[in-house]
Amino acid sequence: MTYFKDDQEVYQYLGQLFLDLLADEELAPKFRAANTIVQYCYHNPESQITVKLMAAQEGQVDLGPTRLEPEVVMTMDADTAHRFWLGKVNVTVALARGQIKAKGPVAKILRLVPLTKPVFPRYKAQLQAAGRGDLAEV
Repeated sequence: MTYFKDDQEVYQYLGQLFLDLLADEELAPKFRAANTIVQYCYHNPESQITVKLMAAQEGQVDLGPTRLEPEVVMTMDADTAHRFWLGKVNVTVALARGQIKAKGPVAKILRLVPLTKPVFPRYKAQLQAAGRGDLAEV
């Protein structure tokens, strides 16, 4: 059984998390310092989130089709992404096991990984506030 019933739930929860991060005055500049465009291609359900993280520009999150040209593409099951944002997935191990596939300069993404730790409780709280405590307890 998958955590999300369709792409709209992926966008409602994971997409909203990215939108909230780029609106955060403290975290957004740290993430934009990556100077890249990252596309997350999810399976089960099929969905796509593209995030523009450029230091000198406003951040952008596209849910679904986009005109942005990603520099890095991360492919994984939506369940893997969900567990990652709950703090349950080690990116290095997931890459080694093939649970996450990456194209592009992965070093840019690995620089972002340490910044994600403070986001884990935020994602859990977001799920609980949305009445989806079932998703928060993985």
